[in-house]
Amino acid sequence: MPELTLTADEARRIFLHTQGLIGSPYGRRGDPRAVLRHLGAVQLDTISVLARSHELVPYARLGAVGRATVESAYWQHTHAFEYWSHAACVLPLASWPSYAFRRRAFVERGHRWHKMADKDRSCAEVLARLRGEGPMTATELGGAKKDGPWWDWSESKIAIEWLLDTGVVVCTERRGWKRVYDLAERAVPAGLLAQELDDATCLRELTARAGAALGVATVKDLADYQRLTATQVRSALPGSGLVEVAVAGWGKDGGMAVAWADPAALVERPRGRHRTTLLSPFDSLVWDRARTERVFGFTHRLEAYVPKDKRVHGYFAMPLLAGGRLVGRVDPAREGRTLVARQISLADAKHVPAAAKALREAAEWVGCTHVRAERVSPGELAPPLAAALAAD
Repeated sequence: MPELTLTADEARRIFLHTQGLIGSPYGRRGDPRAVLRHLGAVQLDTISVLARSHELVPYARLGAVGRATVESAYWQHTHAFEYWSHAACVLPLASWPSYAFRRRAFVERGHRWHKMADKDRSCAEVLARLRGEGPMTATELGGAKKDGPWWDWSESKIAIEWLLDTGVVVCTERRGWKRVYDLAERAVPAGLLAQELDDATCLRELTARAGAALGVATVKDLADYQRLTATQVRSALPGSGLVEVAVAGWGKDGGMAVAWADPAALVERPRGRHRTTLLSPFDSLVWDRARTERVFGFTHRLEAYVPKDKRVHGYFAMPLLAGGRLVGRVDPAREGRTLVARQISLADAKHVPAAAKALREAAEWVGCTHVRAERVSPGELAPPLAAALAAD
């Protein structure tokens, strides 16, 4: 076993700190761009209830930073791009070279799950439009869909997505939730575009960044962060700079487990204020469900695609973080200027003040003036929660 041993509690606190939820690693002034650089990837998703997931991630760490500020931090002045990481993610533009291995893999595969009738012609036509007319959405390029089902993409949509996969074009902006495509040669700085890293270097860099974002992680944790394979991560570990540690309580039956840590995360004991906040189900603190169960003892599943009568916690149940623990869930909705908690599930009565605080802060952030809780579990917590919500 490794010489350095951490307790499960120490590993949990390191994780919270490296994720920016203990203390303030972003400096005195909250900056969503710093959050993106620090995390390395912010997941995108189409669902918008309280707000979209990529807005909720900096909100959870910075508080009520303006939503327009979040959008401009991602999309203005080409500081970020969108690509495949943990899923479809906003990524710091500086990390463009590290995804060369994935772009090459697409080229080698030769197609995505949609196939084109005439690949050469379709790609040439799309590139000619972008070159002559500037950045465009799929709709502006000729429409994203045929007349059939939603997954029945048009030829131009398949072409532009293929060119995105292979790095010929890049998405550096969303406009009305639509990707805006541009030529990589025009949107990516020449110095970054010229860096064609080999696969081994890409994997080392991405493994190191995953380690920095997770603080302490198993091989599977590191792989999940960037959707690598365990084999890829193991090959990259010797040159990643991460150090081997043992974590008590992470192994089988609560025993020891071998993990890898970012040396910087081990230098100083995590200090600072704990955030009390609602988390997107796609937040990098909880997007790995197995890790969430191991680190926090908290089982969470997205139920948006579960039939309504089979849901346990609600359509878009957001984990409640308080005191460095995941202590409940809130399924939010909005009715005019009222933030409605369709369902609130709490582990204990002592977490009622935290739930009320998180709900009031979230309501203010999205411009709501009232908060209403429809269902509370366990039921005996409904009166104290209503009183806590009305107290401010």
